[in-house]
Amino acid sequence: MSMNQTPRSNRIHIALFGNRNAGKSSIINALTGQNIAIVSDVKGTTTDPVYKTMELLPVGPVVFIDTAGLDDEGELGQLRKEKSFEVLNKTDIALILIDATIGITSYDKEIVKLVKSKEIPIQGILNKIDLQSADKEELQVLETSLGIPFISVSASTGENISLLKKAIIKIAPNEEDKFKIVGDLVSSGDFVILVIPIDKAAPKGRLILPQQQTIRDILECDAITIVTKEYELRDTLENLGKKPALVITDSQAFLKVAADTPKDIPLTSFSILFARHKGDLAELVKGAKSIETLQNGDSILVAEACTHHQQADDIAHVKIPRWIRQLTGKNLNFEYCAGTQFPRDLQKYKLIIHCGGCMLNRRAMVYRISQAVEAGIPIVNYGVLIAHVQGILERVISPFPQVKMLWEENESVMGG
Repeated sequence: MSMNQTPRSNRIHIALFGNRNAGKSSIINALTGQNIAIVSDVKGTTTDPVYKTMELLPVGPVVFIDTAGLDDEGELGQLRKEKSFEVLNKTDIALILIDATIGITSYDKEIVKLVKSKEIPIQGILNKIDLQSADKEELQVLETSLGIPFISVSASTGENISLLKKAIIKIAPNEEDKFKIVGDLVSSGDFVILVIPIDKAAPKGRLILPQQQTIRDILECDAITIVTKEYELRDTLENLGKKPALVITDSQAFLKVAADTPKDIPLTSFSILFARHKGDLAELVKGAKSIETLQNGDSILVAEACTHHQQADDIAHVKIPRWIRQLTGKNLNFEYCAGTQFPRDLQKYKLIIHCGGCMLNRRAMVYRISQAVEAGIPIVNYGVLIAHVQGILERVISPFPQVKMLWEENESVMGG
C-alpha cells in the first residue's frame, strides 16, 4: 500500500488551531506546497474541520486538520468551536497559530491549556511576520506566556516554513514498532493462516481494512500468510505440512474456526488484534464480564466508527442484541452511534459495545475507552464480546499472556 493509499486511521493527525483569519489554511498550503485549503481574507472561511491526507517527508503519510476559528461568534460559532475542540481527541500533533499582527488572545491560552491537559505534542507558530516582524525577544515572550516553543513564519512568502517542517518532524510520534498488529507474535518464516469469510458487507473485489492491514504486517515480518475461508480451514491445516504459528479469524466465524483448529495452535481474531493495536485490550476484556450483570431495562450503547449499509443480519443491530439477550435472558435497550458521533454523557448506559475501530486512529480509540473508564461504564469490543458469549474468550486471548492473566484474576474475583 503506497503512502497516498494509507488509510486515514493509520496517518499521523496534525491539527491546526487558532483564531479566525490567523492563516491556518495558508499554513497547510505552505507546508504541503499545494493549494489544498481554501484561503480568504473573510473571517470564518473554515467552518467544520477539514481533513486533507498528504505526505510530509520524512514523517510520511499524515492528515492535516484545518479547524474553525477559536474566536468564532454566535450560536453557530460556538458549535464550530466545540467541533474544533473535539478534534483534539484524535490529534497526534497540535499546531497553535498566533497572528503576529494581533498577538496572544484568551482563546489561544484556552486551547494551549486544553492541548497540554491531553499531553499532545505541541508547536506554536507566529504567522504573518511579513506584515509584523518579530525578533528573538518577542518570540521568547510568546514562549514564556504560553509555555510552548514557537517558530515565526510567513505562510504567504514561505519564510521559515522549512524550519516549521523540521519542528513537526522532531515532535512526530513514532509508535510503529510499539503498536504492531500481529508482528510481535510471529517470527520470520512462520506460517499464519487468515480465515476470511466472504462477507456480504465487504466491498466487491476487496478485503476489508483490518484484513489488508494484518496481511501487510505479517509480510513486513517476513512471515508467510495463507488466506482461506472458514469451510476450507480444515483442509488447509491438513495440507500445510507445518504447524502454523497462529490462526486469525473473522470473529463471526469463531465457533467453526475454533472447532477446526487444534488446541495446540494459537487462535485469535482480527477484532481482538485491533483491540490491542488501536486501544486497550485488557480493559475491553475486563468489560466482557459485566455482560452477566445486566438487568431488565438497562441501556447499552453500540458504537461503530464507520457508517455502512445495514445488512439483513447486521452484526450491530441484529446479531449482538440477539447474543446478549440469549446469554442474559434480560429485556435490554440498545442505542446506536456511528462515524465520528460518540456521546459525551455516558452515564445512562450500563455497557458500551464498540466496533474494532479500524477507521479511527489510536488516539481517538484510546480516548473513547478512557471516557468510558472515567464514567465507570464497562466497555467491550465486537470480537471480545463474541468470543465471550460463545465461550472461547480464554482461548483467543491466550496469545496475550498478560491480558489472559488479568482475565483469570477478574474471573476469580467475580466468582468465575
